[in-house]
Amino acid sequence: MNDDNVFSVKGLDVHYGGAPALKGVDMEIGPRQITAIIGPSGCGKSSLIRCFNRMNDLIPGAVVSGEVLYHGSDIYAAGVDPVVVRRHIGMVFQRPNPFPKSIYDNVAFGPRINGFKGDLDELVERSLRRAALWDEVQNKLKKSALALSGGQQQRLCIARAIAVEPDVILMDEPASALDPIATVRIEDLMQELKKEFAIVIVTHNMQQAARVSDKTAFLYTEVDEETSARWGILVEYDDTSRIFTKPTDTRTEDYVSGRFG
Repeated sequence: MNDDNVFSVKGLDVHYGGAPALKGVDMEIGPRQITAIIGPSGCGKSSLIRCFNRMNDLIPGAVVSGEVLYHGSDIYAAGVDPVVVRRHIGMVFQRPNPFPKSIYDNVAFGPRINGFKGDLDELVERSLRRAALWDEVQNKLKKSALALSGGQQQRLCIARAIAVEPDVILMDEPASALDPIATVRIEDLMQELKKEFAIVIVTHNMQQAARVSDKTAFLYTEVDEETSARWGILVEYDDTSRIFTKPTDTRTEDYVSGRFG
């Protein structure tokens, strides 16, 4: 992977059915780091992260404008196949969503549909090891993934995402449905994975953002007084340590200090 920015976002707007959801976002995301997206409910955090792998394409009435450059190439340019985009940019969702298949087949699914020609057993094992799950499941690979605990299912979803060798992993509140012990395991895993991947995480948990991320983006909701329309804006984006100790905007300071949110 190059040492240039993984993503460069310029003038990004998102509308759903004509109503604005996100306006004027500019940010750059570098390789091998964890970027947290924080902000109050309804400020566009999930809308933003879904722009990075064109998941908004799947929402009827969604319109994305502006530029999202991935290693310098516009992923919204004419002729770009969103399925190919998603091979490079994996996604892990809020609630674990393993397929109703065996543990093995969950991890092997992406490589198989992409025409993987190598040793599938080795790839499945490697992916499960990277997701810190191999020791727990190595003797039950043919059992249903749905029999795993919630935390194990989420790590399986991470193994499934990295099996296709992306270079970015997007995580939309990956621990919000998990207990504290499973959450710690996911956070520890993210620290390991950032040695190889750029990670972008949406989180409501500010302590989590402070613990795991290198950079933090704070989104906030603007309201049109006349129409009551609401949309998200990027207020501040900086090193996580700075966002949490010396933010430059009072809205950021109020949010991270718990005055609202």
